[in-house]
Amino acid sequence: MKDVLDEIVAWKRIEVVQAKAVLPLRQLEQSVRRQMDEDNTPPPSMSKALLASDTGIIAEMKRRSPSKGWISEGAKPDVVPLYYEHNGATAVSILTDSKYFGGDDEFVVKARQSGLTLPVLYKNFVIDAYQLFQARRCGASAVLLIAACLRKDECRSLLRLAHDLGLEVLLETHDEKELDYVDLEPDMCGVNNRHLGTFVTDVAHSFRMARLLPEQLCKVSESGISDPQTVLRLREAGYRGFLIGESLMKTEDPGQALAAFVECIAHSA
Repeated sequence: MKDVLDEIVAWKRIEVVQAKAVLPLRQLEQSVRRQMDEDNTPPPSMSKALLASDTGIIAEMKRRSPSKGWISEGAKPDVVPLYYEHNGATAVSILTDSKYFGGDDEFVVKARQSGLTLPVLYKNFVIDAYQLFQARRCGASAVLLIAACLRKDECRSLLRLAHDLGLEVLLETHDEKELDYVDLEPDMCGVNNRHLGTFVTDVAHSFRMARLLPEQLCKVSESGISDPQTVLRLREAGYRGFLIGESLMKTEDPGQALAAFVECIAHSA
């Protein structure tokens, strides 16, 4: 499969320009700052939730992917995330990219309106400050910053703005070449077991990277996790968060699938 990461990022730049034409950055920022002043309550901390959890499952609402096509086209954002909360998730990840993953910012809004109180990860390809304001506006707790999509100075700038907006940052790495990004001191560091270009998945990436990441950092293993025993082994290696999407979303009942997964971890621990 061809490397599609450059294609996704290129489209994301076009998408941001289009969004700014509809709602300029200054207006969006003013709206978000006003919202923050009126609310005066920071979003729930994802890193603290993961560190305090015995399971650390970040259950993901993912309707499609570039490599698999539609996984669950009819999945409802006002149903699935709340069902995850009721069945043992520590946090929820919601794909908001439309073209490649079938998501939308409104999915986060609808999840919050349904009563979801868990930390929410805004899962997208963030390459512009505009997207951080979008994430804060729709009710996210944390944003994903992908090292492979950003220069280190860009990542630093976005991380600082995210913190200014009360958002935590999950910095995603894939291999040793991106370890210097960890110096930026993100709230969480993720290791994506799926190569973002080829979409080949190998959980061994997380085990290799665990030894190279700072011990005190809240570490998250992402993608390719479908076995509770893998979670237990990753916890022993120092991980506290485990992002699971496809293996749940491809079932008829993602909530019940999560409940069974969490129960298996509890019984095996």
